Amino acid sequence: MLKSHYAGELRGEHAGQEVTLAGWVHRRRDHGGLIFLDLRDSTGLVQVVVNPQNAPAAHASASDVRGEYVIQVRGVVSLRRPGTENTALPTGEIEVTANAIEVLNAAKTPPFYINEDTQVEELLRLRYRYLDLRRERMHNNIVMRHRVVDFIRNFLIERGFLEIETPILANATPEGARDYLVPSRVSPGNFYALPQSPQQFKQLLMVAGFEQYFQIARCFRDEDLRADRQPEFTQLDLEMSFVTEEDILSLTEQLYTEMAQTLRPNLKLKTPFPRLTYAEAMRRYGSDKPDIRYGLELVDFTEHVRTTEFGVFKTAAESGGAIEGITVPGGAGFSRREIDDLTETVKTYGARGLVSIGYAKDPGEATEEDIKSPVLKFIGLDHARSIGMLAGAKAGDMVLIVAGQGGLPAKEAGSAGRVKPALDALRRTLAAKLSLADPDELAFLWVTDFPLFNWDDEEERWDPTHHLFTAAKPEDLALLESDTGKVRSNAYDLVCSGSEMGGGSIRIHDREDQMAIFRLLRIGEEQARERFGHMLDAFEFGAPPHGGIACGIDRTAAMLAQTDDIREMIAFPKTKSASDLMTGAPSPAAEEALKTLRIRVEGEG
Repeated sequence: MLKSHYAGELRGEHAGQEVTLAGWVHRRRDHGGLIFLDLRDSTGLVQVVVNPQNAPAAHASASDVRGEYVIQVRGVVSLRRPGTENTALPTGEIEVTANAIEVLNAAKTPPFYINEDTQVEELLRLRYRYLDLRRERMHNNIVMRHRVVDFIRNFLIERGFLEIETPILANATPEGARDYLVPSRVSPGNFYALPQSPQQFKQLLMVAGFEQYFQIARCFRDEDLRADRQPEFTQLDLEMSFVTEEDILSLTEQLYTEMAQTLRPNLKLKTPFPRLTYAEAMRRYGSDKPDIRYGLELVDFTEHVRTTEFGVFKTAAESGGAIEGITVPGGAGFSRREIDDLTETVKTYGARGLVSIGYAKDPGEATEEDIKSPVLKFIGLDHARSIGMLAGAKAGDMVLIVAGQGGLPAKEAGSAGRVKPALDALRRTLAAKLSLADPDELAFLWVTDFPLFNWDDEEERWDPTHHLFTAAKPEDLALLESDTGKVRSNAYDLVCSGSEMGGGSIRIHDREDQMAIFRLLRIGEEQARERFGHMLDAFEFGAPPHGGIACGIDRTAAMLAQTDDIREMIAFPKTKSASDLMTGAPSPAAEEALKTLRIRVEGEG
């Protein structure tokens, strides 16, 4: 090998040893005689000292090298003089005195600094991703991702799980997003679909008798991208037979607890994880993935202000909408500009406006002079006082209110509407503005009892909230046809600090139960046979009760690295337009390849 040791592994006990190192020049300092090189490899940095008197040839080589040159160094490890140690480096108590230096490869000046964690325009980072990955923060992110996967594998294998791969070339699955299609050369006109998840295969593995399966699975979805979405992503896929919802929640909670405590012991973690039903999460936070590190819980004023003459409130209440809000500690001091900015935030999420009521004194004691609100003359002093008291506001606080006339599907009704998403966005914006969330806390919780179906207004039909193999709560089965919207599912999501880490469910394992769901979703017998015949057949050969969960590896690694963007945890991610700036993908296919596949590309328009 070109090296006898790794740079970042050298310590005081290596003093006196001859070593051969190889890596990149992280930094070069010429002191008019002695030259100091910080040599970097995949394990860290070590200081190399080149003395022109003791090693003139090495000094001549060191004089020519620049940042990111790849070099080999032969030398002797020695302790640094007292007072010159670098406590910021694990190798800071030693240095390597070079006897010989060989340039293995020169380097052009990089388009951005490798040895500094400076802000770099993202498109430039993605164009030169191989350079971006050399930077310490990005290197550490990829190492963290590796440690996450390694921990998961060891944890599950120790508990008797088998890691089994499932096909990448498969059939289309109803996961709610568009499939990436792969044309078949040997079967012209037919296509494989890249899996959105291994959902059907893992259920079939349960029928096959593998009672505890897992996989670090590659998944693909052709959907619009954002910070926590990529067209290709990785998830922990897990399935178990003869289990209850409690079994899966308990195992997953233990996995995430031990993983966080092992990989990031400095972060705060509360156990057991709290549990909220979907209905409670929406009522209290306006979101099915709430951040519970701070309060700002929603308050429903609908019935309380129904009698007001204020047109916005009156119209919303009479039309079956909702009037809800949150109390902002110290918000009475917000400027007009700050309130206008918050108003624009809620408008982005479908609200028509934002009502603000600030209290200089406790609401119960406040006079008109103590209340600052553009709608005070419309709602009156009594209503303004009672709103503040209902919201638990104190002197110096502000209540922010959104009124709406629905917005959720008609059959899903009620006070959710556009009001909930707007207040969820407002809540998150205020938490960031006021620094309410502890960045070093991992606030896990479970959200359970999701609706089994959501109503699609445009298509005028029911759609599965998760997927169509999710089992209903047994006690709600009688409502399947008579009151479909009230049927709850045996589904659950794992949430951490406002981000969904994963989700799963107890699955349907009975053929007739599955056909009942198909009929409700307007999937006829013939279509069900064509798309899911293999599943229906399998359910007739002794399918065990089973369930599982899928957790995002990218999101989990991002959570532990304390970054909001999963692209920071992926070696070679795509842009938000699903393109690869480094390789140029996607790119046109060669005409000959298209002919072989019997595909013709039509011009735009």
